[in-house]
Amino acid sequence: MSLANGRTYLAIPGPSVVPDAVLRAMHRASPNIYEGELVDMMPDLIADLRRVARTDHHVAIYMGNGHAAWEAALSNVIAQDDLVLIPSTGRFCEGWGEMASGLGAQVELIDFGMKSPMDAGAIEARLRADTAHKIKAVLAVHVDTSTSIKSDIAAVRAALDAAGHPALLMADCIASLGCDRFEMDAWGVDVMVTASQKGLMVTPGLGVVFFNDRAADVRTRMKRVSRYWDWTPRAQPAHFFQYFGGTAPTHHIYGLRAALDLIHAEGMEAVWARHERLASAVWAACEAWGQGGPLTLNVADRAHRSCAVTALRLGTPHGKSLRRWSEHEAGVTLGIGLGMSEPDDPLGEGFLRIGHMGHVNAHMVLGTLASMQAGFEALDIPFGGGALDGAAKALSI
Repeated sequence: MSLANGRTYLAIPGPSVVPDAVLRAMHRASPNIYEGELVDMMPDLIADLRRVARTDHHVAIYMGNGHAAWEAALSNVIAQDDLVLIPSTGRFCEGWGEMASGLGAQVELIDFGMKSPMDAGAIEARLRADTAHKIKAVLAVHVDTSTSIKSDIAAVRAALDAAGHPALLMADCIASLGCDRFEMDAWGVDVMVTASQKGLMVTPGLGVVFFNDRAADVRTRMKRVSRYWDWTPRAQPAHFFQYFGGTAPTHHIYGLRAALDLIHAEGMEAVWARHERLASAVWAACEAWGQGGPLTLNVADRAHRSCAVTALRLGTPHGKSLRRWSEHEAGVTLGIGLGMSEPDDPLGEGFLRIGHMGHVNAHMVLGTLASMQAGFEALDIPFGGGALDGAAKALSI
């Protein structure tokens, strides 16, 4: 007998839960891609994407995941042998750097570890030392999904400005957009990348790159950009197909339209506040559990935790056992400890992550937490008391 029979719940940090309204919007016959509804909806859809990113600048949509968005952004502004600076707080920071290296860029990494955010002072010092301005871009991940660390992107812009450095500020908001507060224009971000499968609440398959006029000017000086990755026709299309570099991802566009309707009906401020409140419930429970057992949050300071994902250490063999019990006995799938490891746990099996991003509410979070506590009980994993009470109180304030 299993208690997992019934509707399962995916509590991983992406792909996130897709709202029924989005699924209904996607469940339709293939549309005309030459004229009519799909073509006509694009100007408003682009405008509504800008509203989520808090920008008045350019938008380019690609068929692909977040890795595709990484490559698209880099291909437009980073040339062979250009130097990029990577302030690293986890696996996805390193991954964006690896993408840049694969495109022929020179990559310099400042490693801030896997428990702390970027240090803007250290970034400023490195930029000041680059008197020849060899660094062409700073690739800053707003929220590293592997560690759940949230870094201060506005502080990175301040470091660039204080150093008088012309490098582009490029931000990865794949995990954070639509979850943690992000203000592209106000924070001085030149290029931002995201994807459809997290805070935007659509199935995986769309990568989005936002860029300002400064980045567009850098693009004009590039000797070569592949036709497919070139963001210029996508951001300034003369014909519908140019939005996507070819055949449109028709059903994803319908889904994105429905998702944006949900986001803006709620309002961005309310979306951010909801994520903050739900995250506080997760943190309250985890902090209480840790008082009487091996569970620890990866990020000690709440100010540096993402409201989209929480990374945890439970140790071996508990982490793997809890993930398996939760999925097979309670119907709740928890995230693996991606990119996390210790000397006695090279595969990171003692780590896990809870996703609380996008289409998520109080009963989803409380159900996940209660299922986890049932798993502690079933597996004889020690834990502190008062966790569920603490979570409920965090939601009632």
